[in-house]
Amino acid sequence: MADLQEILLAEPRGFCAGVDRAIDIVEHALAKFGSPIYVRHEIVHNTHVVDDLRSRGAIFIEDLNDVPEGATLVFSAHGVPKEVEHEAVRRGFRIFDATCPLVTKVHVEVAKLHKEGYEFIMIGHKGHPEVEGTMGQLPHGIHLVEDADDVWKVSPSQTALLAVVTQTTLSVDDAADIMTAVKKRFPQVREPKQQDICYATQNRQDAIKVLSPQVDVVIVVGSPSSSNSNRLRDVAAKYGTPSYMVDHAGELDPAWLNGKQRIGLTAGASAPDILVQQVISRLRELGATSVRTLDGVQETVKFPLPKGLRND
Repeated sequence: MADLQEILLAEPRGFCAGVDRAIDIVEHALAKFGSPIYVRHEIVHNTHVVDDLRSRGAIFIEDLNDVPEGATLVFSAHGVPKEVEHEAVRRGFRIFDATCPLVTKVHVEVAKLHKEGYEFIMIGHKGHPEVEGTMGQLPHGIHLVEDADDVWKVSPSQTALLAVVTQTTLSVDDAADIMTAVKKRFPQVREPKQQDICYATQNRQDAIKVLSPQVDVVIVVGSPSSSNSNRLRDVAAKYGTPSYMVDHAGELDPAWLNGKQRIGLTAGASAPDILVQQVISRLRELGATSVRTLDGVQETVKFPLPKGLRND
């Protein structure tokens, strides 16, 4: 372990504006209305964040039947299908929507193009709540593809009006590869005006591409359920750098660091900085002597809280 010398921090890393806003919504709801506050699905995909909010009175549910009459309900940052939204309104809950505005942008685009007669190819991971939320904006007409092979299996009812939407937390490179296959099969397909993959996902992946060639190993701080954290590990591995993901400092395996002089460290968009600091402390215990932050994009995006929770 004596070889371990320097930690290089990716920039940017950690919380994005959508995650910040989602957590703020739950915290403000707890402060204003008291506990319990019900949250449909984990507010963001991070164990530490969810456990912390749970300890303060948030109750995470998957089924609206578990929410009592008159309760306050928050939709997670990933968004929800229309039928869930309508059911929550019908039941009269006090609702705050923490869907990331960049996911909402995709939902709005789907609704608009659907009215014009479009069907959709969605690039994303089956079972991910964001994908379920976006596909659930329409009763039918959205066809999920997870890889280039899937593109050749989908059968839309028509191809004259066909548009692509993507999950916001995908690997930029993987999505581009799948998009190439989509355009090959459906040359007339309509692409998003601006790429659906969010700025924070893009920035963190770009930062990993800068970091990976400079280090001997990459550690990504993020929970197993976090899509964007998993993609960071994938990107580092693609660059040929051994890469591991940890939910917290206790999961660091000293064997990963044997003979390594430079350790790259980043965090997914749903991982709080306190976890990064704890990993740095553990790496110092294991022999790291210095920490250096690489140059990178400075993010200044902020999303406002919904009405009813702002400090007016």
